[in-house]
Amino acid sequence: MTAQQQFSETNIGDVITGRNFTVMRETIQDFADASLDYNPLHFDDKYMEKTFGKTSFDGVIMHGMQNFALISRTLTDWLIPRGGFHRRLETRWLKPVQLGHSITPTATISGKRQTDKGFWLLFDIAVTNQDGDMVATGNSMAEFLDIIPGDAK
Repeated sequence: MTAQQQFSETNIGDVITGRNFTVMRETIQDFADASLDYNPLHFDDKYMEKTFGKTSFDGVIMHGMQNFALISRTLTDWLIPRGGFHRRLETRWLKPVQLGHSITPTATISGKRQTDKGFWLLFDIAVTNQDGDMVATGNSMAEFLDIIPGDAK
């Protein structure tokens, strides 16, 4: 199927739901090992008893960038089989994600643009926790191409 056909089959309002993810000490450790971020915010229960200015977290929190990774996975899991490529992602963290929280990313197609060289989708991004609270929000762009980037054709 061509890029134009794949693009044509998408609709504004289509929702892509990512995999549910539950935060555990092991998942925090795995992300720290991959990112080399060993900030005590993510590991030290005693340290997290403090207040940070006007903020109190009530325990260790997941790396904010792990939200970013989960959103990216949601988009690429959906795009790549359709010939799409994730091009941009901007997010804002609204609430900390703590041990035991389960979060789910979603991407809603909010716009479609055709240019001379590609077919673009715009997404509104949301990550919610087990209580339905929004913990992160943002937007993203993806492109459908008939050639693979870097292909010498």
